[in-house]
Amino acid sequence: MKVMHARQEGANSEMRGGTFTGGVWGDPVMPFTQGVQINNVFFSPGARTHWHQHEVGQVLHVVGGSGWVCEDGHEPQRIRTGDVVWIGPGERHWHGADTNSFMMHLAISIGKTDWKEPVTDSQYVKG
Repeated sequence: MKVMHARQEGANSEMRGGTFTGGVWGDPVMPFTQGVQINNVFFSPGARTHWHQHEVGQVLHVVGGSGWVCEDGHEPQRIRTGDVVWIGPGERHWHGADTNSFMMHLAISIGKTDWKEPVTDSQYVKG
């Protein structure tokens, strides 16, 4: 058993870049431990991930705002506060905020993440 306490007082949120478009901040909840990593991720309006996939899968729990999630080859689906999304092993996807709303989700990533190219403006759904 391992107890992991909340982030230390005075610690700053991490500005995410390189694999995101727009303003995205993250707060680690649990560092990569036995193949699982947990982060709170805050997307400013219009911000989104690049295309990516997870070795074993990912769970997203939307805790604020609204946005979109999209599996490659499918139409984007709206997600809102309280929604939970299961993304299966190897499913190429992206997720992000509406253009008129922030979105915050708890991301539980299982296995390695394989990051791909940015989501283009034409692929992104504008809410």
